[in-house]
Amino acid sequence: MNSIILTGVITVQLALICYTIFILNEHKKRRAVNIVLYSLTIAVVLDMIATGCMMIGTDKAYFSLHGSIGYSALLMMLIDAVLIWRHKIKKGTEEAFSKGLNIFSKVAYAWWLVAFMNGVSNVV
Repeated sequence: MNSIILTGVITVQLALICYTIFILNEHKKRRAVNIVLYSLTIAVVLDMIATGCMMIGTDKAYFSLHGSIGYSALLMMLIDAVLIWRHKIKKGTEEAFSKGLNIFSKVAYAWWLVAFMNGVSNVV
């Protein structure tokens, strides 16, 4: 495994940790508090770095099944981050997230886990 792919693998595992911290706190607190905002933001940034490393380091096509799942999962998490930051800006930290936003966060996280597991099966 080349060093760029290895960097991507390590970075995506750090993103997994941050996404998990985000989803657990989002479920528990249901508000745009710092731990929710920052863990999601850091996870998205790490995920983008990991995706870039894997694209640079691979000799496979960018638009494979795993790539399509991964890009769509990253896009969903990015949309979730925008929605949660928008909630924070418009409504502050005191107003709870809507049920729809909570559900979207969970669906996006679940889809991201599908992409992660698909990537694990491609590496092994």
